[in-house]
Amino acid sequence: MLIGVPKEIKVHEYRIGLTPTSVRELVTHGHQVMVQRDAAATIGLDNDMYEAAGAEIVDTAEEIFERAEMIVKVKEPQPVETAMLREDQILFTYLHLAPDTVQTQGLIDSKCVAIAYETVTDNFGGLPLLAPMSEVAGRMSIQAGAHCLEVHQGGRGQLLGGVPGVPAAKVVVIGGGVVGANAARMAMGLEAWVTVIDKNLHRLAELDQQFGSMLQTIYSTYDSIEKEVMDADLVVGAVLVPGAGAPKLVTADMVKKMKPGSVIVDVAIDQGGCTETSRATTHADPTYVVDDVVHYCVANMPGAVARTSTFALNNATLPFTLAIADKGYALAMAEDPHLKDGLNVYKGHITYEAVALAQDLPWITPDQALGMS
Repeated sequence: MLIGVPKEIKVHEYRIGLTPTSVRELVTHGHQVMVQRDAAATIGLDNDMYEAAGAEIVDTAEEIFERAEMIVKVKEPQPVETAMLREDQILFTYLHLAPDTVQTQGLIDSKCVAIAYETVTDNFGGLPLLAPMSEVAGRMSIQAGAHCLEVHQGGRGQLLGGVPGVPAAKVVVIGGGVVGANAARMAMGLEAWVTVIDKNLHRLAELDQQFGSMLQTIYSTYDSIEKEVMDADLVVGAVLVPGAGAPKLVTADMVKKMKPGSVIVDVAIDQGGCTETSRATTHADPTYVVDDVVHYCVANMPGAVARTSTFALNNATLPFTLAIADKGYALAMAEDPHLKDGLNVYKGHITYEAVALAQDLPWITPDQALGMS
């Protein structure tokens, strides 16, 4: 199979879909790989490294989209990229379609086969291709939040961990999954007071057992969220409903009641955000203020640590990329129902229920799309 890797064009996005190591693995399996020139130069992966791994270096994204049978990316295709996709071409990347009607329609119109990293599953009910970026984003959320608490960033001038004789900041993490657990771990490492809110009692018990008295766990209700958010210095939104829009658990009224200069870091912004006052921002202009509360809502947080993120992502995606390339998408998904869960759009049809429900559009099952039933 001929696989193409274009340079990411989202604002301040420096990750890349395949590392030289991944390219070499694909070439060893008998595949061809094209990589756009200087696509990963910013993170120290230069053209010579890709050529040594067996890749062909091409000058333009247009050539990659025109020739490749499968496009491997990191972030969702931007409109100019969606317009270059063609019928039956495979797109393997993060999509986060639920809140993005423009991208969804573009993929439908292209009649490509769009497989989303974030909805591929595993035997444990997890999301293995989302997990590494969730780990990065969870850890980064505390770095970003601590920075935003500084006065010159609009914050209330509070050191997250305090100092002897001065109380530490209170951090509230909404959601106890991969993002939430990593955010809590980092916040506790900086000696903040940390609370995790979740509706899954089993998950709360796991976190309690893991972190003990260092962490407070609370069952999620409207009342508990309101109470904790009002008292928080930093709120981290770490809510995920796989493939669907994030529920708005923090209302605009709650934000009005927060302390002036407090901070919200909404990691769920890729799926629309879990705060009513959240809107997507970029690394170029990451924050804004609503009711004296600083909002950090960067939709591609791991892009700021692109080298770490790229290698972590490739560790997770490479087995699936190889399966698609070795077997073709139809056989690969027939043999692996977890990969099939990643199918979001197939030749003009939505194939993921949560996306269809979020946008009030018709859909068919992956089995129907692939003729398996």
